[in-house]
Amino acid sequence: MELPKSKGIPDELESLSKEELISIIKSLKGQDVEKCNKAVKKKEREAFDFSRYKKRHVALKFLYLGWDYCGFAIQTHTERTIEEQLFNALMKTKLLESRETSNYHRCGRTDKGVSAFSQVISLDLRSNLLTGKGVITSDDFKEEKYKSSDKEIDYPSILNRVLPDDIKIIAWSPVETSFSARFDCKRRTYKYWFPIGNLEIQRMREGSLKLVGEHDYRNVCKMDVGNGVVNYMRKIFSVDIKELETSDSKSYQLAELTVVGQAFLWHQIRCIVSLLFLIGQGKEECSVIDQLLDIENCPRKPQYDIASEIPLVLFDCSYDDVDWIYNEESLKFVIKQLQNMWTHHAVKSTIIRSMLGELESLHSSDVVILNQAECLLPGVRPRVYKRLLERPCCESLEEKIEHYSKRQKRNVKSPKAKS
Repeated sequence: MELPKSKGIPDELESLSKEELISIIKSLKGQDVEKCNKAVKKKEREAFDFSRYKKRHVALKFLYLGWDYCGFAIQTHTERTIEEQLFNALMKTKLLESRETSNYHRCGRTDKGVSAFSQVISLDLRSNLLTGKGVITSDDFKEEKYKSSDKEIDYPSILNRVLPDDIKIIAWSPVETSFSARFDCKRRTYKYWFPIGNLEIQRMREGSLKLVGEHDYRNVCKMDVGNGVVNYMRKIFSVDIKELETSDSKSYQLAELTVVGQAFLWHQIRCIVSLLFLIGQGKEECSVIDQLLDIENCPRKPQYDIASEIPLVLFDCSYDDVDWIYNEESLKFVIKQLQNMWTHHAVKSTIIRSMLGELESLHSSDVVILNQAECLLPGVRPRVYKRLLERPCCESLEEKIEHYSKRQKRNVKSPKAKS
């Protein structure tokens, strides 16, 4: 059989059975194999009868290590996103028929390289039950085909078997059909780990306290006017910096920054860390935070680099009336996976620390502790430091809005010619 060279799945393949398609795959190579594989997968999806099941609106709590991913949200140019992996697993396990009909919401949209310990999504999944909290009867539900069951699907265990090692479901909860992981979140907690080195932690604490409260944070984030964000008022409940105990030398001690707020702006935490580093290095006074939050006297953000994304973790998302269900066996499986990853990273860290110790012992005098946090602040460092408020500034919010509006009008007046 000669296959047409169209990019989609040929009509000839659609009419074949799964067994016939597999037989053809064995005798083909290259792009034709890919076409047949797609046809097989489509046949498998069609073979599963979702009308035999009701749906249930649930919340899923999960962790991921985002260092090797291009961010949380699905992107057209890459499959290396957390969402892509999640929905692949949901489709593979037949818990979901399509994303478009799943009533899907996410609590936060983390950037490239950012991790999470308690990220939360809400969506409609296949259910074994006929009644219960969050159970939904679809228009195409056929009760005569329903296979009775009084035990709900163990969502974490099923998904964790097919998810990558660095993405794992921790818990799930049935929720009301109106529940949204995004809009019903009461507070979000971010953590950021960094080496203390010669940073003055007490100065950083004093500066961080000035961030607490309800403020316009347009100078402490990356303004996202292009996506319709024009209100930069947010509320931070608390900021805390804790020095972590270690059996190692003080020279290599770490600290943990915890920021709790209602919601956060694009790159807000990484901007906060960058400012606190400058204060901890003695390059800026704590009062610079007050000045940046005074929008009337400082309407335009001074240019400064944001801190690295690698140490940043969305650590918790808090809700009212969500009772998380944890499965002991599933948790044991997740802990084992994390322990394996910890072992590899801990061994690598110990090797590097051992090398440092040997090199330091060869030095004739006390080794000066370098500013170890500098590697978490990318960008070119000038020989002479210029204070933040003396630097060139970005466009103001009003200028950005005007600029974006003009661009939108130009696009409307001059639409792209159709090919």
